[in-house]
Amino acid sequence: MAATYDFPSDLLAGQEELHQVRAELSALLKRLPWSVEPLDGFSDDNGWRKVERPASPGWTEDEQAEVEKLRRREHELAVFVSTHRYWSELTGSDRVQARSALKHAQEEGADGEESP
Repeated sequence: MAATYDFPSDLLAGQEELHQVRAELSALLKRLPWSVEPLDGFSDDNGWRKVERPASPGWTEDEQAEVEKLRRREHELAVFVSTHRYWSELTGSDRVQARSALKHAQEEGADGEESP
């Protein structure tokens, strides 16, 4: 049976927001053109695999600002979670196992039981 941890509510909330921000950033980056700056398309089959990209109109100022805002928030949350005072209460492998458990705490809470 896996160990259970009594994570502080602010740490759980920070980890949950970090998951949300990363998902939002990932979805945004998938929707945006491949290049921040406008660039012509290209095709290159001189490497070990063929690479093709259509012309990119680039990102608008609003899109660049949104990506920057999400990246900044992701960084703030990652620092908050990784430097939280809770981690100083644990040592060695307990800290590693607890960190892993925190990353999956929301999944376990949604089901009411631990995920395999």
